[in-house]
Amino acid sequence: MIDAQLLKTAYLWTPAALLHNTGTHVENLKRAETLRPEKIRSELAQNVIYEEPGNHDALTWVHTVHPREYTEWVERVCAKGGGLLDEGDTHVCPTSMQAALGAVDAALAAADRVMSGAARNAFCAIRPPGHHALIDRAMGFCIFATISILARYLQRKHNIKKVAIVDFDVHHGNGTQDIFYEDPSVLVVSMQQYPLWPMSGLPDETGDGPGEGFTINIAVPPGTSEDAQLAMFEDVALPALRKFAPELLLISAGFDAHRDDPLADLNLTEAGYEQMTRQLMDIAADHCGQRIISLLEGGYQLDHLHSCVIAHVNTLATHRNPGQVAK
Repeated sequence: MIDAQLLKTAYLWTPAALLHNTGTHVENLKRAETLRPEKIRSELAQNVIYEEPGNHDALTWVHTVHPREYTEWVERVCAKGGGLLDEGDTHVCPTSMQAALGAVDAALAAADRVMSGAARNAFCAIRPPGHHALIDRAMGFCIFATISILARYLQRKHNIKKVAIVDFDVHHGNGTQDIFYEDPSVLVVSMQQYPLWPMSGLPDETGDGPGEGFTINIAVPPGTSEDAQLAMFEDVALPALRKFAPELLLISAGFDAHRDDPLADLNLTEAGYEQMTRQLMDIAADHCGQRIISLLEGGYQLDHLHSCVIAHVNTLATHRNPGQVAK
């Protein structure tokens, strides 16, 4: 028997997200403002608790994925006033380094809450996103590979041996894939529109060396219906996760596969995100002691970003799998 009062979902939002000022760029301050706790509190379940990120010496953990030379270069670009970190879409301002470290800090704080039992799962409403960042290169609005850093933190700080990362952002999480491509301790399951930037994430990308078979890609053609996409997720992602049997489940929660998002051509709705979240929670209940940590990635139509986050977080907060009975 599980006491419903103990099934808390932690919601982490940090003012550091407002330090990354990209002007009128599609990944902008309004995304963070939309998800301020005080703006959505009334729409979330009562068992959602609001947590402060704290201080985890985030840069030290960033260096478990990114070399010091890269982080020092990012810091220099920001100190000189900002600019572009790549060839066209990863903008930074003087305080973007602090924002990126704040996102990492929030993710690590979520890990501590979940691992301590203070919450059964957590959602981090963070920016900048992270799943496109390569080991030594910014890419696709992403500065640091936040979810990859979180996986390493869980392994090294909390002794988690097997981590699964599920990425349902409409753009392929190429950075996450590259970081773990030869690592059998991290299963990376990514579902994305293809063809679409960054033009990776085909089913034949399955890992290399000892990591062969631990990368799973679901390439969804433009215009695919929601029912068809959800069937692909159920047929490919869920069996792979059950076979791997992770000790903890991470989600790269991009909401830009929504039918009204301006950057892609898929047809998910709030109901579709709820369904995938329920299915992932059932796997977490069976294999992970219910432990899930979800990090915001994309989602650029603000009204639907707002409603999709509410749908996702409320599902995290209220869903019980068939084996759970609340008192």
